[in-house]
Amino acid sequence: MFDSAQLLKIANMPMPFGKYSGRPLIRLPEEYLLWMRDKGFPRGELGELLALTLEIKIAGADEVIRPLMKNTPDQQ
Repeated sequence: MFDSAQLLKIANMPMPFGKYSGRPLIRLPEEYLLWMRDKGFPRGELGELLALTLEIKIAGADEVIRPLMKNTPDQQ
């Protein structure tokens, strides 16, 4: 299960490394999240948030998260 704090983090937390560094987690491509899942999500909170982000995207619910996004320049 998740809580509102997790949803806010998914909407606004920037990916800390890699090809999509700086992009909010909810804006990561589903294909990238699937690749990360296959390789193994990082341990800790980041891994949990990435796994939840993937679940949200698979369910087609990412549009529900987008209104929670703060106005940041990388909202591609």
